[in-house]
Amino acid sequence: MSETENPKTEDAGLAARQGAHRLIAAVLTQKRALDETFAQEATRGPLAKLAPADRGFARAIATTTLRHVGTLDLILKRLLDKKLPPRAGITQTILRAALAEIFFMGVKPHAAVDLAVEAAAQDADALHFKSLVNAILRRALREADTLREGLDGERAALQPWMWRSWIGLYGEIKTREIIRSQMNEPPLDLSVKDPETLNDWATRLGAVILPTGSLRLQTSGRIEQLEGFEEGAWWVQDAAAALPAQLLGDVKDCDVLDLCAAPGGKTLWLASRGANVTSLDRSGPRLERLTQNLERLSLRSEIIVEDATKFEPGRTWDKILLDAPCTATGTARRHPDVLLLKSAADRDRLADLQSRLLARSAELLSVGGTLVFCTCSLEPEEGPKQIDTFLSAHPDFARVAIRANEIGGFTEAITKSGDLRTLPCHWADFGGLDGFYAARLTRTGKN
Repeated sequence: MSETENPKTEDAGLAARQGAHRLIAAVLTQKRALDETFAQEATRGPLAKLAPADRGFARAIATTTLRHVGTLDLILKRLLDKKLPPRAGITQTILRAALAEIFFMGVKPHAAVDLAVEAAAQDADALHFKSLVNAILRRALREADTLREGLDGERAALQPWMWRSWIGLYGEIKTREIIRSQMNEPPLDLSVKDPETLNDWATRLGAVILPTGSLRLQTSGRIEQLEGFEEGAWWVQDAAAALPAQLLGDVKDCDVLDLCAAPGGKTLWLASRGANVTSLDRSGPRLERLTQNLERLSLRSEIIVEDATKFEPGRTWDKILLDAPCTATGTARRHPDVLLLKSAADRDRLADLQSRLLARSAELLSVGGTLVFCTCSLEPEEGPKQIDTFLSAHPDFARVAIRANEIGGFTEAITKSGDLRTLPCHWADFGGLDGFYAARLTRTGKN
């Protein structure tokens, strides 16, 4: 049974939905990240008592609800005569989740409705709105063919500041393409440890080889159960996230500094290609995942827990990869909560941090060396504007244009300035990919 199938018992189905309600409320009410909340719930919260598949179903409901919450709220507005009062508690969350099951998950309607009503009956606040939940959802079933007519779910998917930002950079047509792409469940991408075995693993896993060398699987099963996981033949990494490390060129036997390295996918790529990697991140707990993957794949890297802005190693590197902290708006396919939680203030704060990290990276790069800066953000302040500002302040640095043959002929992903810009709507026939920005710089030493 895959992680997103319906639970086999009614009790498990109710518990999974109640778990989903807690996850949704944590994001929308408490402004907590979905991944962090799910990890807590699944290890020491109520979800820990459920079977892995039922936990997966709870997360699937939460993820789908958050991905479509703008549309769901527009539907609810049509179904409700007036806003629910504060004393309704989690009632709105219960309704959102049930509507997500009905409209976007293909769950049997009676199961979605009946268990939503039961969830309301077991909640101290929602109990008083149990009849309303039943009436609203049954009306939604009757009017399912017309309720979504004329709704602009794409516009409702973004906060006003984000909509203005994307429209300004990409235009409305492309922005809507991006949003539609981010509404879809993403496929699973893998990076293979040994490139010589790429065709073999594609056959064994039933995967497609993407133009840039990643494997893509259409699967919803548990990753740990896939062939090759235990033996360390591959690791999970979105195809777009695998590109920045490739921009450093041939790294065999080279010393490479991976700044802000956690959770470590780029370190794994560099180490698998023969680099002597130093992986630095300020978060020890996040580096633990990298350490585990290094052990599983039998790869090596020097691990340093330190703030990159304060890193004083007493040496320089010829190759540096800076995967800077960002708003991560390009990863909404996998993390729909980022579109709901990130603010313009977050963007500006992170852009300032990126600027400081770039300045420190510049000091750590040898003359003639290569620095790749990247973020998984769609915001211009965390991409091209960041690099333009840096180059204006550092005349001893220059852009090195990225060539299509370095990234599998992916011409569409190269900007007029020669930088990398992937969008979720790229490779639509393959299932899309994350939004990433990367620029390659060299230290010329000329002022």
